[in-house]
Amino acid sequence: MAAYEKRRAAAAPVPAAGSGLGSAAEFLLRAGVTAMVREALLKVLEARPAEPVSFLAEYFERLVLAEAAAEPPGPPQRLARALWYVCLAHHSHRTAFDSNAGAAYEVLGCGGRRRAPGVDGRLYSELLRRICQRGAAPAEAAAELLRRVRCRDHEAVPFDVFRYGVLTCCVLLEFAAKADALFAVLGAGDSADTRLCQAVLRALEDALGAGHGSRPGRYLEAGSRLGPDRLALAMDQALQERKLSSSMSREEFLRKATALFIAKVKPVE
Repeated sequence: MAAYEKRRAAAAPVPAAGSGLGSAAEFLLRAGVTAMVREALLKVLEARPAEPVSFLAEYFERLVLAEAAAEPPGPPQRLARALWYVCLAHHSHRTAFDSNAGAAYEVLGCGGRRRAPGVDGRLYSELLRRICQRGAAPAEAAAELLRRVRCRDHEAVPFDVFRYGVLTCCVLLEFAAKADALFAVLGAGDSADTRLCQAVLRALEDALGAGHGSRPGRYLEAGSRLGPDRLALAMDQALQERKLSSSMSREEFLRKATALFIAKVKPVE
């Protein structure tokens, strides 16, 4: 917000004495509207939301609320703003995501009377918990992920750790959504044949095992390589087994699938 105010002040020309409002363009520049709208449009292009009008409405609402606050916002308000920033753009839009993560980091670090800028482990962990609550990831998976990427409450969290934790939580939510879509292929309703579920889980584990590197997105990309042909082959082999099979619930399948992803997440040291 401070950076935006500086840009607006620099862009606004000083009106000449007795010039009145001048032209419409001069009025918009002087009021800071031109810079504000340009900033909003850039955010829309970065995030590419499904509903741009709703996105802009929420953006301007947040902007007005932030400018109306006379005192430095407390932790709840800063957490809400930071969560909004990290959810503006999909994590695959690398430049936009990194920019928004930086804005969220700056928001959480502006504690007013803090002796040094930065984000402490308590706010960092709470932000990650709120991110995980936005999706359908199983509670067990979210809790285990937070244990792997959390920092102690009193610790100062570097930005690279902050970004890694935020990115990993976002990827977990998308991975859980993809696993849920896979389950929808296996059966109707909230249960499916256990043989099919186990076959798909083995194929998913093999796909994740093929990924290299510690970047969370690499494992999501590896899981995406589980194409229809490979999936159909695994299901066909499972059905050829002449054994009685029970059913597996959607919740159990999601727990097992997300556990495969969590096992690949590198803990924060």
